[in-house]
Order: sequence, then structure tokens, then C-alpha cells
Amino acid sequence: MNAQNVIYKLRTSLGLSQDDLAEKVFVTRQAVSRWENGETVPNTETLKLLSRLFNVSINTLLGSPQKLVCQCCGMPLEDSIIGRDKDGTLNEHYCQWCYADGTYTYSNMDDLIDVCVGHMVDEGISEEQARAYLKQTLPTLDYWKRYEQLGDGGEFEAFKRQLIDEINALHIEGMPKLEKLNALVGRFVNLEYLLSSGAKVKFLNDQTTYLGNQLESEFGGDRCFGVVACMDFILICTYEKDGVNPELVLYKKR
Repeated sequence: MNAQNVIYKLRTSLGLSQDDLAEKVFVTRQAVSRWENGETVPNTETLKLLSRLFNVSINTLLGSPQKLVCQCCGMPLEDSIIGRDKDGTLNEHYCQWCYADGTYTYSNMDDLIDVCVGHMVDEGISEEQARAYLKQTLPTLDYWKRYEQLGDGGEFEAFKRQLIDEINALHIEGMPKLEKLNALVGRFVNLEYLLSSGAKVKFLNDQTTYLGNQLESEFGGDRCFGVVACMDFILICTYEKDGVNPELVLYKKR
């Protein structure tokens, strides 16, 4: 699908007229008409406005001429998993797990490899193959080649260490010591809890990237602990495989 068809499809899917779209991105109706007739394409600044309005990448607006890959972990990128800058703009260089709200979530390549290997093994790749592939591929990606320029000097790692210390200081019975916090996208861990009142509630935002981990219970059995945290709160729960039958253990504002 080319740019003219993409813009037309997105506009009509929102029920917008050409006049409506023109007003929202500060151009004339004639400009919108020329885009949709294939006579011209929006300029860079207008593409950014359209990207935010339609919540799709500029690459998608232009008809997906490039195959986007996260420049931190190497994951193929689709609009639904692209990371965002602080102002909410999609950043087409990174996934939500590696870049969230303008913050890079990994500063240690070995930590990232450990996380990625687990997912690749789940897809049927051997751990040895996955680790070898990542060790060869990650150093070629832009983030790691420019880490000294793009990194924050260890500031985010210090924040993660502070969170880990706070969580361990809670001394949750049966939960082993937390060693690492990984990036977690809300929609994958946003479990629904049954309160004593009978009401059901979710605490997370599906679009937000949090920090967390899963830990096996020291009591054994088929339940494990889930930890999710951010600057505002710490959430600890237990659940069975695949998040079944979740129970809230603690929700603490920071």
C-alpha cells in the first residue's frame, strides 16, 4: 500500500473529512487532496503530526518502504511495539522494551542478551544458537555502536538498583531476593485482580513500559511472584502459569 492509500484509509477510518484532517495538521484541504491523489507527500513536520494523530509510524504513513528493526535488541518493529519519546511521539528506532518515554532501559548488553535468549528459546531456538546470534548482532546496532553518546552515564541503572533495594526491603514472605528488573510492556502484564469487595481491578496502563520480573516462590508449588514497578509505585502479586488466578500481595505508592 502506498502513501496516498494509507492516508486515505487512516483518515476515513476515523470518520474525518479532508477538511477535518487539514485543520488538525494545519494544511489546506487541497494539500490533503493532493496527498490522496498521489501528487505529493506530506513534508517532514506534517508527517510527524500525522503520525501522532493516527498513532502510526512515519514508515507506515509512507507505505512501509523500510523494514524497521529495534536498534538496541534487533527485534523487527511494528507500530504496536514501537517506543516513544517523552512527548509521546513514536521513535522508529526502538521497541517499547528498550526505549520508553525517552529513556533507554538497557545499559548492559549481557543483561539484554539474557532477556532475549529466554524469548528466543520459547520460539524453538536453542540457547546456544540464540546467544551466539545476539552476541554477533547486537554490537552492529546503532544504540550499542553509539552507547557512549546515547547512554545516560548509568543514571537509569542507579534508579533500577534503588528500586531493587526498596523491593527487597519489603521482605515479602516466600519471595526470593530480587536481583534484576527488566522492561515490561503494560498490556502483557496488566492482570485483573479480584478485590475483597467483589470488584475487579487493573492497576497498569497497557501502553506504558514498566520494570519488573517473575520469581519462583520459595514455597514451591505452581505459583510464582510477579513484580512490577515504576517511579510511582511497586506492585507485587502471585499467579499460576500464564498469569492465571492472580492475587495481589502488595501495592505501594512510592
